[in-house]
Amino acid sequence: MENKRKVLGRGLEDLFNSESLELERIESKILEEASKDEIVEINLDTLRQNPYQPRKIFDEEALQELSDSIKEYGVFQPIIVKKSIKGYDIIAGERRVKASKLAGKKTIPAIIRDFTDEQMMQIALLENLQRENLTAIEEANAYNEIIKSLNITQEELAKKLGKSRSHITNMIGLLKLPMEVQDMILKNEISMGHSRVLSKLENKEDILNIADKIIKENLSVRDLENYVNSDYKRNNEIKRKPKESNKEYKYIEDAIKEKLGLKVNITTNKLQITFKNNEELNRIMELLNINLED
Repeated sequence: MENKRKVLGRGLEDLFNSESLELERIESKILEEASKDEIVEINLDTLRQNPYQPRKIFDEEALQELSDSIKEYGVFQPIIVKKSIKGYDIIAGERRVKASKLAGKKTIPAIIRDFTDEQMMQIALLENLQRENLTAIEEANAYNEIIKSLNITQEELAKKLGKSRSHITNMIGLLKLPMEVQDMILKNEISMGHSRVLSKLENKEDILNIADKIIKENLSVRDLENYVNSDYKRNNEIKRKPKESNKEYKYIEDAIKEKLGLKVNITTNKLQITFKNNEELNRIMELLNINLED
């Protein structure tokens, strides 16, 4: 146990449970604690991406600039890796690895640390959150996975990431949307603003119809809010509003109810009798003197 803690680096485990959850802080902590003897040259061909990290698109122009710098000055900051069955998994520094390969380098300075699979997953999620082109659904999934892996509340995550509680709540709320709508968000067909309005609706069919309406009519978020707060809300209230009996026929309703012992409702030009089973239906037919065998 003592050896494992030494390999991990003093206090590193605590970073995952601290008030702040920042990838740069984790990397800086490792670099600060590493001795010169712990920085070793590792063959670039033995390195592989963090297995928990989704494929990322790198800015080719920025990568070329870093490659040119590495050609001239070398790699200033060691990457951080974990020993795997075959070679090493990259914990931090994948961009430096790509640029070094581009520069024609064969090795790269590295610090080896023994991260757990859970910690590697958390780092991958943190790296995901730092991507500039992250969609709302990707961000929501990252928040949700961190909450589950660290077993913390939305409020605790908000503090760790320096976000507002409402932001975390609104983002995770998007995961309740139908998958078809989540796909629209992933494809950037509808925006975060649209998504937030849709996530407050309850009926799945309505959400899907309105999402299609956003795309077909190119609705702005303001247009959508106006629609939901006026036309949609009014139509929904009409749907939910129970049909009232016409008071003019109230005495007739009561008379039929007394005769049949069943629920009766009379509206303009309409008489509705509600029965629960075949026995009650047969009683109605008998009272109306209807015989289907004739």
